[in-house]
Amino acid sequence: MHSTVKNLLDIKDTIKVKLNKINIKNYPKIIAVSKTFKIDQISPLIDYGHKDFGENKVQEAVEKWTEIKKINPELQLHMIGKLQTNKVKFAVKLFDYIHSVDSEKLAKKIADEQNKINKNIKIFLQVNIGDENQKSGINKNELKSLVNYCIEINLDLIGLMCIPPANIDPEVYFEEMKNLNKSLGLTELSMGMSSDFIIAAKYESTFIRVGSSIFGQRS
Repeated sequence: MHSTVKNLLDIKDTIKVKLNKINIKNYPKIIAVSKTFKIDQISPLIDYGHKDFGENKVQEAVEKWTEIKKINPELQLHMIGKLQTNKVKFAVKLFDYIHSVDSEKLAKKIADEQNKINKNIKIFLQVNIGDENQKSGINKNELKSLVNYCIEINLDLIGLMCIPPANIDPEVYFEEMKNLNKSLGLTELSMGMSSDFIIAAKYESTFIRVGSSIFGQRS
């Protein structure tokens, strides 16, 4: 068994054991964050049958995934990095999920581009849950207005996404995200990375984004 597949299965087992202890039966989907990794490192996971992969940069994803997705149409590709409006038309063609929508301008551009090719991408709104100046994401006080706008322009809005502040216990942020998501009537929640996915799963994250724990450290 390839090491990446073994790592993925270990993560799934860890989540199951920890969540069973606190009586949670819904396990999150794992997005294997494959940014910067070459396709020969990713192929064993595809061959094993893993479906969800995450990329941060549109250009890299287009070069890496365009042909592979033609051969494996069941693969689900997640855009998890900051998305510039000038890259939206390329992103819309390739990705199935966008996790980083944080403005009306970006939402409108996605809606326009997907209408042109008759595609319906699943959308997460990125919330700047720690109010950090250097981070992307919408301020939680402006969230309701953006949610309403996305509904108005017929985006398939499925949930919220966050990256909590580094080096602080993320628990309080994950709990707040869970409550925000519920209050808006959204069903999916994208939070948790290699360092904190167990805590995220405890707060009902439905998608966790794991890179280094599957693929090893990036060079």
